[in-house]
Formats: sequence, structure tokens, C-alpha cells
Amino acid sequence: MAPLAALALASGLLAACGGDSGPPELTWYINPDSGGQDAVAEKCSTDEYTITTEVLPQDANQQRIQLARRLAAGDPEIDIMSIDPPFTAEFAEAGYLAEIPQDLQDTFREQAFESAAEAATWEDQLVVAPFWSNTQVLWYRKSFVEQTDLDMEQPVTWDQIIQAAGQNDGTVAVQANKYEGYSVWINALISGAGGEIASQTEQGADAQIDIDSDAGRQAAQVIADLASSDAAPADLSIAQEGQAAATFGGDRGAFMVNWTYILNGAGYSDEVVDDLGWARYPRSVEGEESRPPYGGIGIGVSEFSADKDLAVGALECLTSPENQALNAELTGNMPSSAAGYDQPNVQELFPGDLLELFQQSLESAAPRTPTPYWSDISGGIQSTWHPPSGVDDQTPEEATQFIEDVLQGRRLL
Repeated sequence: MAPLAALALASGLLAACGGDSGPPELTWYINPDSGGQDAVAEKCSTDEYTITTEVLPQDANQQRIQLARRLAAGDPEIDIMSIDPPFTAEFAEAGYLAEIPQDLQDTFREQAFESAAEAATWEDQLVVAPFWSNTQVLWYRKSFVEQTDLDMEQPVTWDQIIQAAGQNDGTVAVQANKYEGYSVWINALISGAGGEIASQTEQGADAQIDIDSDAGRQAAQVIADLASSDAAPADLSIAQEGQAAATFGGDRGAFMVNWTYILNGAGYSDEVVDDLGWARYPRSVEGEESRPPYGGIGIGVSEFSADKDLAVGALECLTSPENQALNAELTGNMPSSAAGYDQPNVQELFPGDLLELFQQSLESAAPRTPTPYWSDISGGIQSTWHPPSGVDDQTPEEATQFIEDVLQGRRLL
């Protein structure tokens, strides 16, 4: 016992000495990127505190699991967190997120695009600060479109691009692997048809699952049409963002839906880059505005942080328009605010009309349904809508029943 007591005393003395050696250190758990969050952390470190980073796993679900396990244990070593939008409500409902003062909430809400503010809100409170916001557009090869009768200056539908690609030996590249990106596509299709995944989410596990609807069946029809067409890539059922980008850059590349950052790491040849065109996300239904996907990152503060007040105060610097722009410059992940887009270093990243398209798309974007049960709902969608070749007009009804059973504990994912 005596050696253990001596060790405990020595550890306590070392900790006390360490506390007097400099300002507090705030640890920010970040999603992997190419250095943007590290640069912002360094820029926002002050004489009052320093901000260091720890990198979470690449996969969004693994990020959620790691953070949730440690927060459930009340781990005080996490101060600040980069949180994927679909998990924001879950963390807030569990009491893992420190409250943001109302004046800061107002600042962040006024600064952000509407979709970004919506994705950061739970029970009428903004619970994370919007940092970067992603959306998808329709990328196309100009040389391919010239072979068709499509006018890309006008809105196009999924049906139109699938037919054009299939009739002219082209492909439509999407994200349809059994993962979160597939749920993103399905959510955008349903939202674009005027529907939603779920409603009455304040009722928790008793939320209304709305997939079995006209909008759900229209979404299923789009997926079934692509999967059964000559426009379907060979790797459709395992395609994520990178695979879609590779397909689009290949000999049969015609159309692709993908995020703003995809040009950063796609490694396209000059020939492909010169042939690149862009347009608004395809419409699910003729005559109805599309609802492009919304993605991004909100920054939250742990309720269990030993320096909670300092961490909450740091949010304003971390998510300032200047630092949103710095992150965009280094990563291709675009700002969550119009003021961020106005920064000179963002203006230099892409052509002006593409930057305008990104912002217009964010104004109309469809976040995934804010609910503490999104992980279960998304898992249920993936289980019943995958593979794409198995989707038919019965899929929305089957998905609704399966998700309701999962939420009520009658079935397992």
C-alpha cells in the first residue's frame, strides 16, 4: 500500500505542477481532413488557452461510437468535438453537449445558411456551432452532354439523366453502398418529392416513420430505374464517394452526384477537368425543386469538459467566417455561412458560378431528419433499400415496418 500511496502523491504533485506551467489545454476531437482543423486550432489558441487536436476514425459511425462511449462515461478529457449532423440530436438529447448561451446561439444562427442552422438545432435550441457545410451538385462531362438533347441550363430530373446516359453508353455515378451515404441519397430523393423520412421526432422511439408515401415510392422508382438501366455503374452497390469519382473520370463517365470537396482528391486529368460541367442536383419529380443533400460538421462542447466555459467561448473563433474560409482553403469543405464564402481565399477556390451554385444548393438543402434515433432509422433504411437492384415499389412499406419494429425493440438491425 505504501508504494501505491507514494505514487498517488507524486502523481498529484506532478499534476499540480503541470497546471501551473501554462494555460489550460483544450482538446478538440476532429474528423480526419487535410489539415484544416489543425490550422484553425492553432489560429484560435490564445494566451488564455491552447487548442490541440485528436483525430477520430474516418468512418462517421465509428466517430459517433468513440465519442458516445467516452461521453457516456463522463470523460473530462474531451473538450470540443466535430460532430456529423445526423448525430447532433442524439448527443444533445443524451445530455452530452454543453449549453451554448443564447447570445452566441443567435450569432451562429444569423451567420449560418438555413440548412446549417436546422442541422445544428434540437428542440429549438442551437446545440452545436455550424462550422463547414457540404452539399451535392450534379457534375457532368460536357463532351457527353453534347451527344444528348439535354439543356443543362435548365433543371433536369433523375429520369432524364438516367435515360440520356443509358442511351449514349454513359454512367450515372452515385453513392449506393450499404452505408450512411446511401441514406443521404434516399433522403434527398424523398425530400425532393415533397416527403420526409420521419416526423414527430420529439416523441423519440414513437416518431412517425413517413417513408411509406408517394414520395417514398417515387424515390424507390428512381433507384430501381438506375439499377436496372444501362447507366448503372458496375460497382453501383458498393460505390461510395471515391468510387463514384473514379467512375465519373473513366471512359464512360457522364453524370455524377457528389460533394463539393470531391475535386480536391479525385486526381482528375487536365482533360477531365477541362470537360467538367456542373448543375443543380437533379429533381426527383418533374416540376418540383430538388432538395440537395446536406452534410458538414458542427462543433460542440462536452458537458463533462473540465474547462467547459473556455471551450464554449472558443466556438466563436473556431467558426468565424475567416476560419471557415481557412478550413475550406485547406480541405475543400465549404463554409457554413455566406460570409465565409465572401472571404478572398474561398473566392479563389472555384469559378464564381460554381460557388454561387454551392450556396444556392445549401439554401435549399435537405438535412437528414433531426432525431436522437437517426442511427437506428438510417440502419433500417440501409437494411431494406440495399442492394439498389432489389428496390421496388414495396420497399418503402417494408422499410417503414422494419424501422418501426427496430425502434420498438421487436427486431434487431
